[in-house]
Parts: sequence; C-alpha cells; structure tokens
Amino acid sequence: MHNESADPAPQINLVDPGLYSHGDPFVQWRWLRANDPVYWHPPTELPGFWALTRYEDVRTAYRDAETFSSAQGILLRPADHGADPGGGRTLALTDAPRHRQLRGLVDEWFAVRSVRALEHEMTDITRRIVDKALEQGSCDFVTDVAARVPLYVICKMMGVPESDWEHLYDLTSQAFAAGDPLERRFAHLNILGYFEELQAEKAARPGDDLVSVLATGTVDGERLSPDDVILNCDNLLVGGTENTRIAAAGGMLAFLEHPDQWQLLVDEPTLLPSAVEEVMRWTSTATHILRTATRKTEIHGRTIEAGDRVVFWLPSANRDETVFDSPDSFVIARKPNRHLALGFGEHFCLGSMLARVELRLLYGELLDRNVRVELDGAPTLLDSIVVNGPAKLPVKLTLS
Repeated sequence: MHNESADPAPQINLVDPGLYSHGDPFVQWRWLRANDPVYWHPPTELPGFWALTRYEDVRTAYRDAETFSSAQGILLRPADHGADPGGGRTLALTDAPRHRQLRGLVDEWFAVRSVRALEHEMTDITRRIVDKALEQGSCDFVTDVAARVPLYVICKMMGVPESDWEHLYDLTSQAFAAGDPLERRFAHLNILGYFEELQAEKAARPGDDLVSVLATGTVDGERLSPDDVILNCDNLLVGGTENTRIAAAGGMLAFLEHPDQWQLLVDEPTLLPSAVEEVMRWTSTATHILRTATRKTEIHGRTIEAGDRVVFWLPSANRDETVFDSPDSFVIARKPNRHLALGFGEHFCLGSMLARVELRLLYGELLDRNVRVELDGAPTLLDSIVVNGPAKLPVKLTLS
C-alpha cells in the first residue's frame, strides 16, 4: 500500500508541455501516486480526463481492452480537432477483433526470428551511422545518430528504396520537430503522400516487404483500402522510429549523467541486455497513452463513466516505488525490471523486439569500438506531452 504523503499538494497540470522541457513532472506524479491515483484532471484546451499514475492500475487497465478502448484515439487532442482520422483503422487505434486481424498481417515481420534474420543488415546500418558521426566529430546525437538507426531499419523493412531513406529522414525530422506546427503538418502530409505512391507500386508489383504485405493483405476476405494502407504505413513509420529515437538519445543522456553506469557496462558488457531494459524504463518515452471507457467502471472508489477519457502516465508507472527498488536511480543491472514502457496486453508494442535490438546494437557498437562520447553543449528537452526526452543532445564522438 502507498502511504499517505505528508508533502503539500503541488499544483497539478500534466498537460503543460513546458513541464516536460523545463520542469519536473515527477513531483506531480509522485504526489498523485501517494494521494490521488485516479485523479480527475480538469479540462484545459484539452478535454478533461482521469489520470492513472500507479503501475498496477495502468497494467490492469492495459489488460482490460474491452473496457478501455483504443479506437477513439490514443493521445489527448483538442476537442475542436475532432476524431482521430486513424480511429478504428490503424493498428494502434483499433480494438479486437480488427486489431488482431491487422496485427496478424504484419506480426511475423516483428517476430524474434525475423528480427534476428535482419540483424546483420541492422549491424551494418548502425556501423555506417556511427562512422559518419565519428567523421563529423561534433554532432547532435538525436538527429545524427539516434534518429537514423531506427528510421533506416524500418525503411528497409517497409521496402523503401535506399535512395529515398534520406528524403524520409528529412520529412520525419520536420514532422517530429518542436518548431512550427504548420511545418510539421506539411511534412506529415508529405509522408502520407510518399506512402500513397509506394503502396500503389507495391499493390501492382508486390515484393518481400511490409508495405507489400499491407497493400495485398486481406481482413475478413477484403483488401485493405488504399487509405487504410497509407495510414498503417504512417503508423509503422512513426511507431518504428520516434520512440526508439528518443529512447536511444535519452539513454545516452542518462549514461552521460551517470558515467559510473557506462563504466560498469564497459567493464561488464554482458549487462547490455539489462542496460537496454533500464534505458527503456528510465526514458519511458511515451509520456501518456489515452483510452476511452466503453462502460461504467470503478477504480479505487472513483466511478468512471462510459465515454470518459482515461490517461496512463507511463513514466510515473515506471517509477512506482511499490514496484521498483530505488525507482529514481538509473541502475543498468536492475532485475527484475518489468517496466511498461512498451505497453502491456493486447496493445503491447509490435516493435518491442526490434527496439531492443536497435538499442543493443547502437550501444554495443559504441562499446566495441571504444567510442568516447562527451557533451558538447547543453541538452534541450522536448516541449511535448506526447513524448519526452532530448530534443537536442550535442556531443563529441572520439575513438579512445
């Protein structure tokens, strides 16, 4: 049980982007876990919602996909933006049975054996990226290293020609940037336009790749519509790049802030798999995940009505002191480490194995080659309530 906190209640506002770039959201989450674990967050420019901050509550709600639906959207969005266009159509924004049917089309590509079959090529991609960063000397670890590894890998899996990888890198960099919302939207529309052309090509001449699978796949005996293929391609591209990019960069920042843990990894490289798990727990890059209640339910005496929004705060769940020893310490040898950074239940991250391998290969490449990474300026954090971590991480890379 959580003990009642003697700390005075902080002002609770979990939807202020500045809290994640310049503040400390863990103060609010810690208080909520102890005092108000099912907190009604009043509306702002975003609609009101129930905030779940404890590990067991988030895990239980994840497991109950019938009560907590994904089909209305999985991120908070202003009410005047209307329904999420991917609702009921993409892997992330569908419930059973359609979610399982869509997942069944692509699951095999993300299975352990498929990822292992790709590992040699993934290693080659990672080596080339680290080579280029070493040539530059000073670089932004976010954009020059962490962003490129998962993007190039998912592009390869999707059948994007290598000649187009840099084009999609530019578009995704703009789409994920913290700058002008119109510029981000324009970049996103260009990504959708790119996949509109690619899915038409693959439907006519399928290959051995993910876009071909979606463009020729059937659900309930019917082909997916071109629009559904495009939305799912976008979903795979974003899902396959954004969180791994931020986790890789956030993990590097954690190692720079905890040099003893990097040295421990140098001394004991067999700790790399558990270090990757701790990086994922520590960074918890998906700040929030939204569900919509399909029926009346109760959590800790609070009544949640059908139609209410319920938000899981994953960084809070992954620092729950009743589950993790010394949760606010970065400990690469941590075991057990049953974090929820990759979700849980029916919507457990499709690319979880891929993300783990990408992080292991990237940090492993730096270790194997004795690459010294040093800060080369002040890191800046993302100004976002959706994902959290470094926006910029200026570093110098040299061979020891």
